[in-house]
Amino acid sequence: MHWFPPTRTGDAEPAGRVLARCEGTDALAEPAAGVDEALDAVDALDRALVAGLLRPQPEQAADLTALAHAVAGSPLATRVAEAAEKAAAGSAGEDHYIALAAARGALLGAVHDALTGRLDEALGRTRCADTPAHPGPSQPVNVLAAARTWLCDLARSGWRGIDHDLVAGAAPIVSAMLPDPALRRPAALLDGFAAELAASCPGSGLDRIPVRRWGDLWARALLLTLPGAAEPAPSMPVTGRLLPLGVDLQEHATAVQAQVHAVFEPEDGGAPRLVRAGVAAPKPDTVVGAGVWQLLRPHMSLLAAAGEGHAMDLTDMPLTADGDLLWDDAHARTGAPADPLATARVALSTAGDRLTAPLDRHPASIAAPIFLEGYTVRRDEETVTFVLPAHSLPVDLDRMPVASPLTPEAVAASSACIGLLRWDAGTFSIQPLAVETTVRRKTVAVHAGAWAGGTTDKAGAKAEKAASDAVTVLRERAGRLLRK
Repeated sequence: MHWFPPTRTGDAEPAGRVLARCEGTDALAEPAAGVDEALDAVDALDRALVAGLLRPQPEQAADLTALAHAVAGSPLATRVAEAAEKAAAGSAGEDHYIALAAARGALLGAVHDALTGRLDEALGRTRCADTPAHPGPSQPVNVLAAARTWLCDLARSGWRGIDHDLVAGAAPIVSAMLPDPALRRPAALLDGFAAELAASCPGSGLDRIPVRRWGDLWARALLLTLPGAAEPAPSMPVTGRLLPLGVDLQEHATAVQAQVHAVFEPEDGGAPRLVRAGVAAPKPDTVVGAGVWQLLRPHMSLLAAAGEGHAMDLTDMPLTADGDLLWDDAHARTGAPADPLATARVALSTAGDRLTAPLDRHPASIAAPIFLEGYTVRRDEETVTFVLPAHSLPVDLDRMPVASPLTPEAVAASSACIGLLRWDAGTFSIQPLAVETTVRRKTVAVHAGAWAGGTTDKAGAKAEKAASDAVTVLRERAGRLLRK
């Protein structure tokens, strides 16, 4: 990917140098006030869900009380206190489980807000105002009610009590949701959650339970079944130039998603802002590595532009209030060549950051685009750390996609980096999207999304061919089944 710098952002100081010298970056290493206490209350509910709430024990009742105390000063206080009392007695109903999930979400949202406040201070970044919006269509309620019932049954059984019969109850619900585009979001979540649970059955035999993860999936899925929660985000049309910064590829056993982080420059000369555009697709087990790009590429021309090194010119592209482009190829055309590293050097320090939708306010959703240079690299056997004057940032190597020429070796040899600043397990880290490094005395850029539009790289081309063969076989088998 090679993009030229934007022309309407002025001679701004590079965000990497702002981050490197800003006194606020010391705050990234310090715990934010109240974060540990909020996470302790979340952990309390998660512990209660391990054994289930059908016949709760005294220690589970104490954990539920701790959750209620954590939100005692909020508008949720009365409902959560009642829900905790009913759950502790083993008589909780659907509304009570929803209240517990809402309390959990509110606590994680508060943690998210505290951490993003620290980031904004350290980066000198402002948040964009709400985008005027047009509401999306309403959704059917019957299938959402069925999903709530299944999730409440899960809470009663607990993770130790899951079995194949209980988990299989999600299959007809997911099948009913998938044909409706408005329900794809909760359907994909339920499908992936059920697949993880099925792979872990029976729960009574598990040596280790991913308590926080399953708590996250359960609570989020339950809240998304509420009327209006999963409706398409309201949006407004925007026109201007899109300058991609990098591609974040996310894989699950049953699905794959690519998110393109970019700077959007409005045609009317308004302030630039950070936006995202994403595409997702179901993924067969046999399609791995670079082959996953084949599943995504036909659905979004932006991937080809990002892989080949071009900006995009947008006309009336829908943009949600929380900074997501609802991508439609009919509203985009490939623009001039552009360099993401040049874009990052010039534009990141002045671009306003996106807001976060209420249900997405979770520490795991933090992904702030930043540009770093002038750092030194400290490498141990399996870790890489960027050492800045004010702060050291560990590099999250586990998030780097296999379907990419960006390797830990390239990151360790880099002198500049575009990345996503994330938070996990009490610390900030950086996920590289692109780095500038030296190969044979020549400065080159290596991008995580370099294969998004196709590749002539030997390893990438070999993986693409293997994936093509697998997809061809799957299509032939599907065709035979349909004919029968």
